[in-house]
Formats: sequence, C-alpha cells, structure tokens
Amino acid sequence: MARLADYFVLVAFGPGPRAGSGEGHGQILQRFPEKDWEDNPFPQGIELFCQPSGWQLCPERNPPTFFIAVLTDINSERHYCACLTFWEPVEPSQAPVCSGEEEEEAGERPSPSALVPPPQLFAPKTLVLVSRLDHAEVFRNSLGLIYTIHVEGLSVSLENVIGNLLTCTIPITGAPRTISLGAGDRQVIQTPLTDSLPVSCCSVALLFRQLGITNVLALFCAALTEHKILFLSRSYQRLTDACRGLLALLFPLRYSFTYVPILPAQLLEVLSTPTPFIIGVNSLFQAETQELLDVIIADLDGGTVTVPECVHIPPLPEPLHSQTHSALCMVLDPELERADLAFPPPATSTSSLKMQDKELRAVFLRLFAQLLQGYRWCLHIVRIHPEPVIRFHKAAFLGQRGLVEDDFLLKVLEGMAFAGFVSERGVPYRTTDLFDELVANEVKRMRADENQPQRVLRHVKELAEQLYKNENPYPAVTMHKVQRPGEGSHLRRVPPRPFPRLDESTVQWIIDQATAKLQGAPPAVRAEKKATVPSGPPMAAIVERNGVVHANSARRLEVVRNCISYVFEGKMLEAKKLLPAVLRALKGRAARRCLTRELHLHVQQNRAVLDHQQFDFVVRMMNCCLQDCTAMDEHGIAAALLPLVTAFCRKLSPGVTQFAYSCVQEHVVWSTPQFWEAMFYGDVQTHIRALYLEPTEEEDLPSAKGEVGPTEVSAPGKEDEEDEEEEERSALDVASEQRRLWPTLGRDKQQELVQKEESTVFSQAIHYANRMSYLLLPLDSSKSRLLRERAGLGDLESMSNSVVTNSMAGSVAESYDTESGFEDAETSDVAGAVVRFINRFVDKVCTESGVTSEHLKGLHVMVPDIVQMHIETLEAVHRESKRLPPIQKPKLLRPSLLPGEECVLDGLRVYLLPDGREEGSGGSVGGPALLPAEGAVFLTTYRVIFTGMPTDPPVGEQAVVRSFPVASLTKEKRISVQAHMDQFLQDGLQLRSCTFQLLKMAFDEEVGSESAEVFRKHLHKLRYPPDVKGTFAFTAGSVHTAGRQPRAAKEKSPSLRTLSRNLVKNAKKTIGRQYVTRKKYNPPSWEQRGQPVPPEDQEDEISVSEEPEPSTLTPASALKPSDRLTMNSLVERACCRDYQRLGLGTLSSSLSRAKSEPFRVTPVNRMYAICRSYPGLLIVPQSVQDNTLQRISRCYRQNRFPVVCWRSSRSKAVLLRSGGLHGKGVVGLFKAQNAPSPGQSQADSSSLEQEKYLQAVVSSMPRHADAASGRNTLSGFSSVHMASHAPSPRARVTTLSNPTTASVTRRSAPRGKWGSIRAGGRSSGSSLGVDVGSRLAGKDLLGPPQANGAPSEPGFLRPQRAALYIIGDKAQLKGVRPDPLQQWELVPIEVFEVRQVKASFKKLLKACVPGCPAGEQSPTSYLRSLEESEWLSQIHKLLQVSVLVVELLDSGSSVLVSLEDGWDITTQVVSLVQLLSDPYYRTLEGFRLLVEKEWLSFGHRFTHRGAHTLAGQSSGFAPIFLQFLDCVHQVHSQFPMEFEFSQFYLKFLSYHHVSHRFRTFLLDSDYERIELGLLYEEKGERKSQQACKSVWEYVERLSKKTPVFYNYMYAPEDTEVLRPYSNVSNLKVWDFYTQETLAEGPPYDWELAQGPPEPLEEERPDGGAPQSRRRVIWPCYDSRLRAQPDAISRLLEELQRLESELGRPSERWKDTWDRVKAAQRSEARQDGRSTPSSLLMSSVSHHRRSLGVYLQEGPVGSTLSLSLDSDQSSSSTPSSGRQAARRSTSTLYSQFQTAESENRSYEGTLYKKGAFMKPWKARWFVLDKTKHQLRYYDHRVDTECKGVIDLAEVESVTPGAPTMGAPKTVDEKAFFDVKTTRRVYNFCAQDVHLAQQWVDRLQSCLSDA
Repeated sequence: MARLADYFVLVAFGPGPRAGSGEGHGQILQRFPEKDWEDNPFPQGIELFCQPSGWQLCPERNPPTFFIAVLTDINSERHYCACLTFWEPVEPSQAPVCSGEEEEEAGERPSPSALVPPPQLFAPKTLVLVSRLDHAEVFRNSLGLIYTIHVEGLSVSLENVIGNLLTCTIPITGAPRTISLGAGDRQVIQTPLTDSLPVSCCSVALLFRQLGITNVLALFCAALTEHKILFLSRSYQRLTDACRGLLALLFPLRYSFTYVPILPAQLLEVLSTPTPFIIGVNSLFQAETQELLDVIIADLDGGTVTVPECVHIPPLPEPLHSQTHSALCMVLDPELERADLAFPPPATSTSSLKMQDKELRAVFLRLFAQLLQGYRWCLHIVRIHPEPVIRFHKAAFLGQRGLVEDDFLLKVLEGMAFAGFVSERGVPYRTTDLFDELVANEVKRMRADENQPQRVLRHVKELAEQLYKNENPYPAVTMHKVQRPGEGSHLRRVPPRPFPRLDESTVQWIIDQATAKLQGAPPAVRAEKKATVPSGPPMAAIVERNGVVHANSARRLEVVRNCISYVFEGKMLEAKKLLPAVLRALKGRAARRCLTRELHLHVQQNRAVLDHQQFDFVVRMMNCCLQDCTAMDEHGIAAALLPLVTAFCRKLSPGVTQFAYSCVQEHVVWSTPQFWEAMFYGDVQTHIRALYLEPTEEEDLPSAKGEVGPTEVSAPGKEDEEDEEEEERSALDVASEQRRLWPTLGRDKQQELVQKEESTVFSQAIHYANRMSYLLLPLDSSKSRLLRERAGLGDLESMSNSVVTNSMAGSVAESYDTESGFEDAETSDVAGAVVRFINRFVDKVCTESGVTSEHLKGLHVMVPDIVQMHIETLEAVHRESKRLPPIQKPKLLRPSLLPGEECVLDGLRVYLLPDGREEGSGGSVGGPALLPAEGAVFLTTYRVIFTGMPTDPPVGEQAVVRSFPVASLTKEKRISVQAHMDQFLQDGLQLRSCTFQLLKMAFDEEVGSESAEVFRKHLHKLRYPPDVKGTFAFTAGSVHTAGRQPRAAKEKSPSLRTLSRNLVKNAKKTIGRQYVTRKKYNPPSWEQRGQPVPPEDQEDEISVSEEPEPSTLTPASALKPSDRLTMNSLVERACCRDYQRLGLGTLSSSLSRAKSEPFRVTPVNRMYAICRSYPGLLIVPQSVQDNTLQRISRCYRQNRFPVVCWRSSRSKAVLLRSGGLHGKGVVGLFKAQNAPSPGQSQADSSSLEQEKYLQAVVSSMPRHADAASGRNTLSGFSSVHMASHAPSPRARVTTLSNPTTASVTRRSAPRGKWGSIRAGGRSSGSSLGVDVGSRLAGKDLLGPPQANGAPSEPGFLRPQRAALYIIGDKAQLKGVRPDPLQQWELVPIEVFEVRQVKASFKKLLKACVPGCPAGEQSPTSYLRSLEESEWLSQIHKLLQVSVLVVELLDSGSSVLVSLEDGWDITTQVVSLVQLLSDPYYRTLEGFRLLVEKEWLSFGHRFTHRGAHTLAGQSSGFAPIFLQFLDCVHQVHSQFPMEFEFSQFYLKFLSYHHVSHRFRTFLLDSDYERIELGLLYEEKGERKSQQACKSVWEYVERLSKKTPVFYNYMYAPEDTEVLRPYSNVSNLKVWDFYTQETLAEGPPYDWELAQGPPEPLEEERPDGGAPQSRRRVIWPCYDSRLRAQPDAISRLLEELQRLESELGRPSERWKDTWDRVKAAQRSEARQDGRSTPSSLLMSSVSHHRRSLGVYLQEGPVGSTLSLSLDSDQSSSSTPSSGRQAARRSTSTLYSQFQTAESENRSYEGTLYKKGAFMKPWKARWFVLDKTKHQLRYYDHRVDTECKGVIDLAEVESVTPGAPTMGAPKTVDEKAFFDVKTTRRVYNFCAQDVHLAQQWVDRLQSCLSDA
C-alpha cells in the first residue's frame, strides 16, 4: 500500500522587496504534516512552482486554475505537485500604495481630484498536494472539493477532509480502491495492473494532435539520442501532458536526464545547462529562449518543432522509419486510406481519444520490439550472486542486425537510457510485462505483417487494448461523486471570507491515529509474480550487405574447407593453388566464420604444432580474416580467432616455440578496449555457466596457464548459436534458475557461491592479462604498433608485423636493429605502454564484476611481471626467427652504376605495377606481360632504379629495368595497392618524373613501414638539396670537389673583377682572329675534326692542338693554351664569335669607335651591374652611349633592356630581345610626340631615352625599304592565321595577295620553302611582297580570317612597312595605340603564362603515363586527355609566333620580342626564330652555340624552373626548355633534311637538362655560375681525368665513337629559311613522352645502355641447331635503335668490324661517311644525274623537303595560293606527277571557301569623325557585300564589332572637307562623307588614292543593290 498524498501545503502571496510593484513571492502559510515523513522528506522550492510565471497581484479576480508540476529530488524520485490556485481580494494593509503615475500604469484615467479610492487588487493563493503517485484526476477532484467547501461554505470541517486525504492509502497495483474524504464524496482509484508500464491518459494523443507525426518522430529520436528538448505553451497543464506523453513513447527505456515539465521563470538559467533535458516553459518567456543554440524547441500552440542548424537528429533506420510513419497515419487519420476511393465505404467510428492514445503507444511499442529484437542473445551475465551483473555486447548486436553504420541505433545503445534498460531488464529472473512478451514472442508475426497494413493495424489495436486495460482494469466502477463549486462562484459580488487558517493539531491527530493503525497491521507485501524472462528466437542472420550470393556461396565455403584440409594434410602445392581463391572468398563473412570453425577442428589439447609452410599459410589466412575486421569486431571474427592465435605454433628450436599471435598483431581490433571487454565478459559468462552446470568439475576449469590459451571457444553474445545445436540451457537460463533458488539457500552456501564466482572472474582477469600481452607486445619490441598509433600514424601505416610470417622477417630484421642503448629504452617504453593499457582494462572489468580490492591489488602487481616475462620469451623467439631460412624470393638484380654514382639505399623489395601504358602489361597490344614485375628499388645519388623480373612465369627470364634521375622527380604519393596475388592492401609509392617515367611500386611484405619512410626521406633529401652544390653534377666524384670548394669561395669576387678587366681584351682578340678565319658560313665539314683517336681510349680527352678549326666549339678551341680564362669569358667569346659571324659589330675602345658599323659590342654589363641575368657583353646600336643604357634598363622588367641577338645576313634586319615593359615606360613611349614639358618627371625622361633607343635601332638598319617595295604594314595585314583553329581547311588555305608585284611573282618565283620567293638571287626586296600577317596562324592572336579572293587594288597597302615590330604581351600593351606615322609598330599577342605551362605539362604527364591500370580507361581517353592538356596548342602558338617573326625578319623589318620577364617565352621564340632563319644553328655546333647563347648566357632560370633545390620545391617544375626542344622536334619532323643532328640528340638534351648529371644546365645565369666558381672550374683548368661535367663535351666525345647524334639525311640548302606548319593537326606527339625500353632503362646514359644486346644477337645457341640470327623485338622492352640499326649505321659497324678483323686501325666513322658522300657527289656529277644516289637519299629528295607551299595562279586576279601537298605527291617521283598533284590539291581546297571569308569584300583603316563634339578616331573598317553593311572595329586585331552602317540606309557618298580635329598631315582630297537617312558620317583615308578606292567600292555596292 502507498500513501495517496504526502503533504498538503497552503501557499500565499508575500509582498516583494520593491514595495508597490505588485510583484511578490510565495509564502508557505501552512503545511501538513509539519514534520517530514522519514521515507519522503518535504521537497524544497514548492512556492516557485505554484506560480511558475511569478507571484503577482491582479486587478480582477481570475477563475481558479489547476496544473501538476513535477519535481525531481536528489535520488531521482519524482514528486507530483498538484496546484489549485484561486484569487482573494487583498486586505488594505497588504495593498501597495499607488502614486499617480502608477495609477496611470494601472489603466485608470487620472481624475483632477486627488482623493481617488485605491482600486481593489487580488492576490493568488495556492493549495498544493505533494505525492509520489501520478493520479492527476484524483488530485484535481480532492483539491477541488477542498476549494468547494471553502467557497460554498459547506458545513464540513476542512481539517477532517485534509486529514483523511493525507492518511488515505491505496494498493500499488491492480485492485480498485474507493475513497471518501468525509464530505459526502466518493472516488474510485484504479492503479495500473503492471507498475512498469507508464500511464498516459490522453497525453500522447494530444501531443500528436498538437505537433503532427513528423515532428513527434523528430522529438522521439531527439530524446533517445540525448538532445535538449524545450516545450513552449501558454497552458501549464499542456506542458505537463506533452512531457508525460513524450516519456510514455520512450517506454521501455526510461528518461534519466533533467525532466522539468514546468520551469519557473526564476530558474530559466537552467536552460543553458550542458546536459540533455526535457523542459517545459511558458510561452511568455519565448524571447529568453531565442539565444539557445543547441536546443530543439517544440511550440505546442503553434504546432512547430525548430531544430537548430548545429543539431543533427539521426533518423530511425529504414525500413522502420517508413513503417512507423504509415502505422501512425493509419491510427491518426484512418480516412487517408479511403480518401481516393470512388465509392467510399460508410465511415467507421473513430476511436475515443483515450483509445487513440493507446494505439499510438502501441505503434511505438512495436517499433522498440523490432529495434531491439534478439537483444537478450547479446547479454553477458558476468555475476549471478549476490546481485546479477549484466553487460550488453553492443558490437555483436549491431553486427547481426547489419546496422553497424546506423547512426541512430549506435547512439541509442551508447546512451544512458539504454544502460538503465540493460541493468533493469537484463535481469533473467523478474516480473515480466507486455514488452518482454512482445519482443520474445511476436517478432515473427511482426516480420510477416510488414507489408500488410490491415494486419499491422489489427496488431496495433490488440496491443492498444492491453495498454488500455492496464490503465483502466475495471472500467465498470469508474463512478465518482465529488461536489463542485457553482458556476461563476469566483465572480460573486459578496467577497467570500479568506481561506481560513486550519487547526494543525486536529490534522496532526488524524494523521497520528492512522499511522498507529497501520503500524499494528501486518505490512502489505507486494505479491510479485517473478519468472524467467523469455529470450525469444535467436536473431535471424541478416543477409550480408554485399549480396546473398557472395555471402553464402557454398562453393566458396567448400574452397576454404579444401584449402585448410590440404594445408593440414601437407599437400602444399594444392593449397598454394587454392590460396588466391581463398583470400578472395574471405571477403565474405560466412567464409571467415567457416575458416575459424575449420581451424578449431585442427586444435588438439590447446595447441597445434605446425611446420613452417603450414604456419605461413594459416597465418596468412588469419591476417586476411582480420584485415576487414573493424575495431568493433561486430561479426565476432577476431573473437573466434583469439583462442586460435594462442593455439597454432611452430617449433623454432629446442625450447623455443613461436605462436601465431606474434604474426597477427597489426590489426586495429587488438588495441580496442571495448573488444577485450566484450571478449572477457563472454568468457566469464561461459565459466560461470559451467560453474553451475557441472559443480563436480568446477575444479578442472582451465585457468590462465602461461602461453597457452584455454580450450573453450567462446561465441560472444552467442551469435553462433544458430549454427550449432543449442546444448542444454543458455547462461541466462542458468542464472534465472540460480536467482530463483537464492532466497532458499543458507547463509554459508550463499557466501560460498559468491566466493566461487569472484575467483572465477579473478582467474579470467589473469588469463586476459596474459592474452593481451601476447597480442600487444610486438615480436621485435623495438617496433611498437601501440606507440606508432599514439604518434598518430594510424593502424594502416604499416602491415609490417601482420604480414610478415617470421620465416621472412629475418631477411629484413637487421636493417632496423638500433644501437643497444636505445633499444632498451624503447623496449621499456613499449612495455610501459602495454602495462598501462592492461591495467586500465583490469581496473574497469574487475570493478564492474565485483572483484575484491585485495585481488585487484594483486593483479596490478602481477601485470608488469606478466609483460616482462612475455618480452623475454619473445626475445628468444625473435632471435630464432631470424635464423630461419627466408622463403625463396627472386635474387635481387643489382643495377649497373655510372662512374661517380653511389648507392644510397640498397634494394628494397617491391613489386612494380602496371601504370596504364598497355605495352608493358601485354594488354590489347599483345606481347608479354612484363609488368607487374617483382624486384627491388635502389636509390643512388643520381637515379631511382627498379630492377626485377616479371611475375608472369612464361616471361620470367627477362630483366625489367625502369629508372629516372632523382632530380627529375615531380610527384611522390603514397598509395595502398594490392600487389601480386595477395589479398592484403600493401603500402606503396607512386613516383612520377618529368622524363616521363612512373614507378608505381608496392612494398613487399618484408619491407617495414620504417624502411619505406627512410626511402621517402632519402629520396626527398636527394631531390631537393639545400643548394645547387648538393646536386649529382657536383657530388659525383665528391672527393675532388671537396678540396676545391673553399678555393672557389675565396676567389669568388676576384674572379669577377679580373673577369671584367680581361673580358673586353680577350673578346677583341677572339673576334679579330675569328674574322679572318670565317667570312662566309659553310656547313662544318667533318674532315676538319682532327686526327682519329683509337676507340680504346675511353676518356677521349681533346687536346688543344688537335682542332685546327677555330670555329668548332671545343673547350680550348680558338685560344692559345696561355689564354685560359674563366668559363664565363669563353661563353662570352662564343657569343662574340657568333656576333662576329653575323657581322654585328666589333669591340673597340669607346674613343676610336668604328662608326661605319651600325652595332657595337658593349662591355657595360661586364660587372653584371645593369642586369644580373644578361651576359657580360651585349650588342647595342652604335649611336647609343653606355651611360644611357642604365636608364633605359629601368623601363624593362628585370632590367632586361632590348639587345640585338641575331641579324639576317640577307635582309639585314635584326632580332632583339628584352623583358616586358614596365607600365610607366609604355605610356611614355607611345604618347604623341609633343615636346616634353619643363617639369618633366623621371618616368618621362626614361621613356624618352627608351624612344631614342628604339629610334637608334631603326636608324641603324640599312634603308632598303622604299615605297615601291609594296610591303604593307602589320596594320594592313590580313590576319588569316590569327583566327582560331578553324574546323574547315581554311586555316591551311591561305592566299597571299601581292598586287604590285603580281607579274613578277608569276614569272620568276622558283619553288621555295613555303613560298619564300627567291626571285633574283638576293634581291628579294622587290619580289617578296607576301602579306606577312596572312602567315600568322592561331588562336586569339590577331583577328578574323581573310578572304581568299582578296582585293588586288594597290591602295589596300600602306606605302611603307614599319621598320621595327615589337612583339609584346596583349595584356601589357592594353590601351596603347601606336601612332601609325611612327616607324615602329606594336604586335600585341596573347601568350600563356608559366603556370599554364606547368598545368599543361602535368596533364600531359598524366595522359602519357596515366598511373592507373589500362583497363580503367577507354581507348579514346589517351587522345582526350592529350587534347585537354593543351600541350600541343601551346607548341602551336610558339611555332606560330616564331614563324610570324621569321616572316617579318625575312621581309626586312626588325623585330623586338618583349614578352614576360624576357627569360621564358622570349627565349623560346628568339631561339626558334634563329633556328628557322639561320641554317648554321641547325648543325650540332650551331645548336650548341644557340643554347649557350640564348638559354645559358641570357639567363633562362634553369634552377628555378627545374625546382633543383629546396627553395624551389614549392614552385614546382616548369618545362620551358623541354617545350622549346619539342618545337625543334616538330620542325625536325617537317624538315628532316635540314638538321645535322638527329632526333635522338633532342631527346638526349631533354633528358639531361633535368637529370643533373652535367653541370651545364644548372643555375639561373652566368653571374650565378661565376659566383659559384663553376664556370672557371669546369672549363678553364680541368686537369683531373674524370667524367665530363659539360653535356657538350660528353656529346662531342660520344660523337667521335658513334653516329648516334648524327642525321644521315642531312643535305642543307645554304640560305634556307624554314616555315613549318604550326596547326595542331600538323603536330605530332613526341615519342620521347611515350616510348620506353624496359630492358635497360632510359637509353640516354650511353655507358649504361650499351649493355648485353650485342652478344645476344650472335651467341644464342638453340639446342644443337645452327645459330639463328633472328630476335623477337618487343615494343616497350628492347631499344629498337640498337636492336635494329638503320642501314648506314649497320654498314659503318660492319666496316669497323672488318677493319678490326684485318688488323687495320679503324677509321673514325665520320671520316668514312664524309669520304663516301664526296665520292657519291662526284659520281653524280659525272653521270649528270639530277637525283642523288639511293644510298644517301633514297627517295628523300622527292619527299616534300619543306612540306611547304607551291605557287600557283589563284582564281581571282593574280594571287599566291597556299596549298598543302598531299601525301601522294610526296611519294610520286616524276615531276609531272607532282605538278598534277599540286593542281588537284589546290582546286580541292578552293572549294572550301567559307562564308565568313567571302563576307570581307574590302577592308582597311579610315579615320572617322565621332558624333557631335567627339574627336576623329582611326578605326578598322570592313565592307561586307554579302550582308550589305559597313562594319568598324577598334583595330585590326579586334574581334568585336564596334558599329555597323547599313548600306540600305545610305543616300549618297560625296567628297568631304576637313573639320576641326582632323588629322593634319592628310591631303584634303582624302576626306569623304557618307550620308544616311539618320546622319552624315565624315571619313578620312590615309591618302587620296585610298579614299578614291573606298568611294568606288561603296558606290559599286550601292549600285549593285
């Protein structure tokens, strides 16, 4: 029995501290009983809760209110405070005194008279009933009765009623009780049948009505996942109901956090508590809740739930969410199902609100039953006596439900509510309720009903009935009789007397009487029906996520079983065959379970001793199983393997046994405390069950026995029990039985059982301390996984231990042996970490399982000893495992090294994986699968080298080599890959190099992650040395340089000074001598190369006297030995010699300057003071003084002012280069030539200097360009090629119009390369009228394409071509408009930036060497990614600009290339221009000179762009020089006969400019090279006979031995200017990017490449058969060049072989070749044949030498038509055939004249007068007959039309007159007006002739119309 009410309290209004404010506080007037009950103290703070909004006086009397507040005491007991509040008038003594203002506030109108009676105020008074029972209706009736007695003045003693109320007792459950309070009233109290089920009345139904389904579900999930929930409403009763409803939904879980249905205003700060809560607050205080950031607010009145952004409520898992939602819909809105029916059935009656409430709860009860089904199978019973201790195996539960990833369930299981659920409901022997039956017996029914809504609804209604019956067990007796006050009693005029003071003694006496009576009666014991809680069906195996077939395929399980039986029967070959399939099958859970079961069968008496191979197999399979285990081990695989890893072992030597655990440690599951706890509890449960099942055998229980694990195999959480026969009773059944018997046992017996259980737990704790030390202490204690995880490297960082079965561990172990001192320290650290881990575990489990504190202390002492003992055992095992013979692996092939190259890291075993290039992997291309290959990676000071053998057995005997220079590494990333057939993911590295090699490697199992890390660090250190001296070019043979470095440092500044003194003198000497020896350029003859040197002489040192020809660039060539200078002066001399060859000026003293020379050599930069990145000697115009150069240089970026670098021998035009202009210079330069104002700024003056400088350049050019030449300016260009890449053939068909010299052209133009017309010898001044701009091809450069039939009137051309064109960056020249009357002109072009080159190169690398397996990309993806890289379009742009410059130079205009900083694109363009224009640079010697001059001396930043040092690491590699070489390769491909060097030479330079093998391409300028003493050391006095440090020297030596750099097709035309096609369609992808030779690695280190292939060819005995000379050549394996040399090389080799056989000294190949060539020539002359002999040329001469342009009459007037030769013409030999082909191609192309080209009928520059008050402006006008309009643009290059004059509106075209602001220098007759219907346009042409042309054209258009 329980008291209905504990306390009755009367609370009244007490005035507050501020008198007159109307606010006060609650005062307890009386409380009964006055003494606290012993079992239930009086709750504090009741007065706050009586008036939650605060105690305030009211101007009018309100009706009484009732609500129930809930208080929670310190013991989590809830007290229900029923509050009935009514208002009583305030006695005058209490009433506050009002001042006038306050009256106004009160709403009264102030009257003029001061004596107004104070208004009547009412104060609240509250009757409070405090109870621990929640009987809301009874409380409402009882308090109502007391109020009624008081108000109605009934003749009933209030004391009696209150006394009866406080002494009323009711049964706790089940029986109804009728009570009367002694006022003629009667109430029936029904207590619920089951105490555990909550009572909800209608609160749940009301909650759904107020908020709706979705919102309530959101609140439900929020409450379960421990979020803060706040209810808002104006009604207190609704707040209480809503909170009660939400709690009822959570059943069977109990809410255990803060629960305050009504929060008083004074306690609002409680809302900012960090813990979860469910709180209700009156809507009045909504504003105070606004700033709560993490609180979910449910507004009951508005029906909204607001979830803040930062709060994520995990939803219910599907399909439960949708099922619950639809069930709730069926209950709340049954009409929904029928809403769409055409003939709806008659409406059924809806349930009452109370019934609906129970139906809604039934839906949630079903939800919990489905959510928690099978939970009892995952309970571990750890102790039975004295109290049950129960733990829940969360991982197993989630794993079996397949909900491991589910956020919602995970949070629920981790929450406090669920912990309470386990401890309350886990107990096996207790009273059961509706939920227990539902979860045990109805699961199958619920699963069957899932998709049948009607059956679901039926089930819901059944459950609702039960819930309803629980709350209202006796519906018939609910008859209450309670008096109520009359209607409106509170408004009666006659004020009732105030509530009387009650007599305490009377009430107390009634209470005492009742208490005495109760003490006499026997205590009412609650009859509890305890029973064993049913467990329900075991959890059905949920289908594995990745599909039924995969999971349960019987075939796979069969494979696993067979493989294991083969292993244990010793059939190793069979097992080996099956292993890959097994490893694949083990991805499935069923196969993993099967493996653990099969292995269990092979364990006898706790251990199974295996031989080495069996051990390896078992360990690999275990590792594979564990690899997919998460830290939770939700499928119990690690748990099942745990006993096995301590059972399988092998004998290493007498007395030393190695167990499997030492090889499976590297899995994250072993370092997870939760896993160990679950395992421990599972085992304890098994033992405790055994304790009670077989009491006779309890002594034989296995306890912890050192290394050997116990026999039992626990199936934690019994998750395997569905597979095995459930033997006897489960642990929970045993526990239930024991709990039932417990009360019947004697005290001693009870004590004995408790002790036995405690010692069982204790022995298991010892056993687990051992087990944990086995799996946490690494075999080699110097490597700790635990520590590594602490360091944050994570568990996947390395698999070193888990994958190494220790038979192979020995082969690596030595490499990480540390010095003994450190090892001990580290070992102890490992031990310490393990001890701490085990101690934490022991503390937790022993405290939870009730182990005595003595035992716990003992454990703490024991753990360090266990760990230390185990470490000692492991040391012996580790020592012995090293001695094991390692598993046979392929022998490591050592790479051959260059002289000076040293190995940094010896071979790490790796697998080289296919990288997406199909050739190597034997894909669709065919051929053997050379990759993947197994071998080792070596790191040397120069290269990263892989050597190995293919893993594919049929290919196995080939060696595979792939290497690249360390310096060329561009990207290194870690990868995880599946190497070979193993199933494990292994650590790997992917290294990408800019020599287009990719090493995608997976480290072998034996390579620990430390070794891999060491490799990476060394690689990084070598790739980015701190400075250039750390590169291989310096460190190779470092013994010598070490002694020399200090000296170089000392001499740094003297060398610079002496240099500047000697420079000029020596350069003069050189130039003088040079001038004598060389007047005209001839291709160098090889006969002059000096005496043959015997090939045995490896070093081939070239002596000074050997070379009589000073023009060859050998280190000491044109010098007497005494003239040894620094290298810098030699480069200067090389430049000077080139200047001299070009006739660019002599160096004389400044006084006696040779005035006749237009240019001179200036030593102004000899100290590198003006420009650090320029050479010391520069060419400038004769008229410019040295002292002005300093000022001019300021206008240019990096001070790189314009200097001459080449002059055309024919047209005398010069090529200049500079950096881009600074902004200030540009503006000054191109302003109108007004006289400078007196107050001129520095910027203006330097601009003037700059202008004078350019003027000097112009005036130093010979004046051979006169008006008759008919050359048009760039502004008159037709800009055909500047258009975008046109899809039609338009970009190639270009018509060059040259009206003036049309007849000459037709008659005398011989066939040239691309129409370079050589009419009469050199007199191309008058004959070359080719429109330059029309040559300009490419995107975004100038403007739209030009018409094929361009006009032939001469007026279209400007009379004078500009003398100087400045090629500048469009962005930099923006807004600058050159004055057309000046002598220079700007050509703005758009160039790409270096970052674009970098990005493009990255994409090119990825396209050529993808890095992903070939299967993953489609066949077209290579071409697509090639196109996306835009590499070829950048090559196209470079060639295009270069050809433009070549054309301009060839036509006699000089060009200044002034782009970016003048050292990247400028260098590319300038070098290409010289290469195309001057045949000298196409020789080996000339090309070397070109690179030395333009790239090295003029300061291309090789170190910066190549990221050679640590400083450049962030900027990355920019392939500027490589791009230039690619352009040269494109030209070489189009003109194969014009180059003395071969394509191999270009590849060789491409490879070595990044390889750092030579010092040539290091540092950023000559200045830096001198500072480092590098140039001096390299060339000046090299006495040591060591490897070449200069790439040129190396090339020269090699050229003497082999013709590898020579092009046999070389047959130059002396004055040939090349004009290559630049369209992307004409460009080829360089094979340097795609080809590789896996037989020997890259072929560019000649000493290494000259390997074994030669003897292979000769000595290949095929059994006894005669030797065969045949060889199979594989495309990516063999070097085709060497395996299959071309005919001439072959003949030369043969000749050399025959000579050596005859004993004659062999002649140098070059001499032989030259002799043969000379003989051929004379033969040809005698025969009079015009075709050269087939040996030299074969059909090369008929191949279109220049792939160029043929001249032919065009259809309109006389034009030059550009046509592209077809392939047929290049192969047809007779000339007539060529003619025919020529004609056909041209007519073919003339069909494709596009519409747009026809649209331009006439175009040119006109001045146009702007509209009213606007100035005259020069515009580019286009007359378009087709569209019948005149369009105008800002300038020629502009693509956007600025305006259109429609010719239909033109009325007349008349001569005009100059108006104000018109151009001054133009003839008056050059003006004309065009009158339209809208306005008159004023135009002015450049001269009268042009004006006439325009007028005629316009007139003819108008007349045509």
